[in-house]
Amino acid sequence: MTEPGRDLAVPPGPGLPSGATIPATELVERFSRSAGPGGQSVNTTDSRVELLFTPATSTAFTDDQRRRIVSRLGEGAISVVASERRSQLRNRAAARERLVEILRGALAPPPPPRVPTKPSKAARRRRVDAKKRRGQTKALRGRVRGE
Repeated sequence: MTEPGRDLAVPPGPGLPSGATIPATELVERFSRSAGPGGQSVNTTDSRVELLFTPATSTAFTDDQRRRIVSRLGEGAISVVASERRSQLRNRAAARERLVEILRGALAPPPPPRVPTKPSKAARRRRVDAKKRRGQTKALRGRVRGE
């Protein structure tokens, strides 16, 4: 779990072999009143957290990683909102975890392309035989002719 107010550690994964650390100076946190649970204190505490991060100007990633993030998520700032907890501290931690997941998804390389295959000769033969059997069944459904 990442500690709010400190540098954000992004663990290693696909597209990020050695992990990364986003400096706390590159993260902007805004607080406001949450519409979620909290009882009487919901009207007095700023427990909703909005975490902003601009990957285009970040020093935490290499040029290639930055390009990949920007191409997938856009030029502007990434905004993550958390308001499901009653505590501001827990919402800050939840927002940081979501940002890490978004960045890891954007950094992951694309899946390998599908290699097209074709049915085997036996499979094609079975398909044609089944079509013929079905056609014969339907042909026998005609009127009964008495001779």
